[in-house]
Amino acid sequence: DSANAAETLYVALNGNAIVTNDNPNAAQIDTWTEWNIDLQAFADQGVNLANVNTIALGLGNKNNPQAGGSGTMYFDDIRLYPPAP
Repeated sequence: DSANAAETLYVALNGNAIVTNDNPNAAQIDTWTEWNIDLQAFADQGVNLANVNTIALGLGNKNNPQAGGSGTMYFDDIRLYPPAP
């Protein structure tokens, strides 16, 4: 919803390794947007990529959540790809 405050969009694996979207206005985007994440960013935080138990997507600060915002966000085609040769 474009009326929302700007919020950080993040993905967390296994509850603690977090990668944030580079666009600080991610909560305000009203069109389909592709976001590619290099899995090495999670591996660098200690995630064993062969043992991912949870994936969470969120807005704001995962460690200090705040109420706010409205609307619906859709996440689709979440895929894992092997590294390029």
